[in-house]
Amino acid sequence: MIPDNEGNIIYNLGEAKAGIDMLRVLQSKSKGNITEQEERMFRGIVSELQLQFLKAPSRRRAMEDAVAESETVRETFANPQSGPVEDLSTGEDSEE
Repeated sequence: MIPDNEGNIIYNLGEAKAGIDMLRVLQSKSKGNITEQEERMFRGIVSELQLQFLKAPSRRRAMEDAVAESETVRETFANPQSGPVEDLSTGEDSEE
């Protein structure tokens, strides 16, 4: 969810799942060796990461749709002759 230096967001669900799994292993290994506050923080972090992992595919599709739409708009302004056209002159309620 954090953009890289060029502003791109990279979706690597395999790497994200491996990271979440590693945190869950650390969470189970540290049980009894950390404070109650640290345990709550660990649970909260793992839960939030799992939630974001589940939302990632729909967030990715939405971002790809937005990029495609902005590319269409950019192309329309760059080359208006080949862009979409809405003819407003042939309406039924036209005033003459």
